[in-house]
Amino acid sequence: MPHAAPAMRIAVVINASSGTALGRDTIEAEVTRHLKDAGLEAVLVPDHAEGLLARLDEAVAMGAQAVVVGGGDGSIMAAAERLMGKDTALGILPLGTMNMLAKDLGIPLELAAAAEALAHGTIRTIDVAEVNGHVFLCSSVLGTPSWLGRHRERGRGKAGWRPRLIFALAALRSEWRHRPMRLSVALEQGRTVRLWTRALAVANNRYDEGFGMMMTRQRLDAGELALYVARRYGAWWWVKMMAGMFLGTWRGSRLVQERTAKVVTIGSARTALRVMNDGEALLIPPPLVYRIHPGALRVIVPSPETAAETAP
Repeated sequence: MPHAAPAMRIAVVINASSGTALGRDTIEAEVTRHLKDAGLEAVLVPDHAEGLLARLDEAVAMGAQAVVVGGGDGSIMAAAERLMGKDTALGILPLGTMNMLAKDLGIPLELAAAAEALAHGTIRTIDVAEVNGHVFLCSSVLGTPSWLGRHRERGRGKAGWRPRLIFALAALRSEWRHRPMRLSVALEQGRTVRLWTRALAVANNRYDEGFGMMMTRQRLDAGELALYVARRYGAWWWVKMMAGMFLGTWRGSRLVQERTAKVVTIGSARTALRVMNDGEALLIPPPLVYRIHPGALRVIVPSPETAAETAP
């Protein structure tokens, strides 16, 4: 059960390259002002040549009661890798493009409201998933979506119609350039199943089904992985899948195979598989062994009172 978080000292790391922070030269001053207005005593870890990961290490070494990250799901994932299993709590200021974890946790996307939620929030423990030592909090994707995600990252921060046109052409080109992957999949210690697919995802806890619930998870502490294998993946598959998720009918549409487990092992004859963990691209030699670490991360979430006030 969540319990009230006392007033705490926090170390703050802002990723100015995150989606909604790009182009905002005053983002650090904005964050500092909102945290101060919320009554928080924050120490901002400044940018330096060694990059975001070194700044996260510096924030953890400060010994603060919480490390607050202003960024997207990839930045939050990097912080979770350093904080899992520790008493130090993770605070989130959503500054990414998708902010999937923040939405699942009910954290407001508006900066001032997110700062207030930090100041008056509660601490909740959530699960952490990992594949071959690389952690993720939302999902790990293989196949064509991971290739498209990497292509999208190349256009991040570029304005105008040209990056969007290039991405659209890349999505169409992927239909014939990327052949299905030949994979072997085993759940727990069960039998190995061989399959062909263009898209496979392992989620940290199952996605919910209901009207308007697009890629959302209400349970982040069920202690299970959810395996999703796409059937006949393609552009029309995406249209039907998104419509099914919005209408709350995707599980009965036979567009994906869904299984849950605590360990998922994926084999391949390839020397490395391209994996997209929470939007960050990796090349990992198979076999890929996915595991769940129940309750391994302490996260600051809005209190029930704050959540009720900010709910639509």
